[in-house]
Amino acid sequence: MNQEIICGSVDVMKCNIIWNKLSLDEWQNRFASIKHSNILQSYPYAQACAKTYGQKARWGLIMMGDKEAGLVQIIESSLLFGAVHGVILDRGPLWFDGYGGAAHIKLFFDEINKEFPRRVGRKRRVLPEIDMGGAIEQIIRQCGFEKKPEIQAYQTIWWDLNEPDELARAGLKSNWRGSLKKSENAELEIKWEKLQESSVEAFTEFKLHYIQDKVSKGYTGISPKLLNNLALFSTQANPMILGKVKLDDEDIAGVLFLTHGQCATYQIGWSSDIGRLNCAHHLLLWRGREILKEHNIHTLDLGGINDHDDTQKGLSSFKRGIGGKEIELAGHYF
Repeated sequence: MNQEIICGSVDVMKCNIIWNKLSLDEWQNRFASIKHSNILQSYPYAQACAKTYGQKARWGLIMMGDKEAGLVQIIESSLLFGAVHGVILDRGPLWFDGYGGAAHIKLFFDEINKEFPRRVGRKRRVLPEIDMGGAIEQIIRQCGFEKKPEIQAYQTIWWDLNEPDELARAGLKSNWRGSLKKSENAELEIKWEKLQESSVEAFTEFKLHYIQDKVSKGYTGISPKLLNNLALFSTQANPMILGKVKLDDEDIAGVLFLTHGQCATYQIGWSSDIGRLNCAHHLLLWRGREILKEHNIHTLDLGGINDHDDTQKGLSSFKRGIGGKEIELAGHYF
């Protein structure tokens, strides 16, 4: 029998998650309709994780009564015929227009808890794609999940790419705008490539710069193996976009955007000393805005900010300088 929950003026029927019934095209078409998607809920990311870590993915169509309400992707691992089981739900669910209210959230997490109840041998990790605030934490707890207060809540910045150039430029912090002007006055050359059009040599060159930068500065970042597999599952509709800056025929900075539906993620950026001196990365992000719009990308997820990690403070400040919308998610649960 359907259970009905009323939240304000919203009547919500019972939630049901239909797993692995959509074709890839059907999933991608629905995914592309979502205004704010993220890379962790994208099909290529799940495929890359499966290949990198030996995990499995499930793709769920969320139903509220007989209506399609959203999508959710989970990653699973299993040992000893399922006695040891891990389930990861990172930055989901993603809702279609008209859904995602408190009642929908409660019904969804009730259903997830019912399908994957806490038990001996099962480890759950849930990072809901839900903004902090209101009674959200209480609702998720009521559904059988406990919060991990020791883990810092995930924060990121959304940059609206549809804003006219003059308004976007006015929205930049003054020091960011000054650095951009400096880079525009330098004799910098930018080259953009989609992964499908890039040579193996270009991608390998980019990875080497990234690895060297990561080691020299001591920050955490995506592993080269996962990066390779993301490239393997990149598609023409959702390509990786590489950008690099040259000065006097020398590579001085680079950026990698991962596209997913209407959105993209700023995944990797590196810069040499000469690149930093010439503010090359400011120019890459600003010009990247136009390149992404040419690929029908409307919003850029700047990839997370973290003021509690000393190695990330400078990058977080750089991202805030763009002047996008800062969000904080409702926390990590198990």
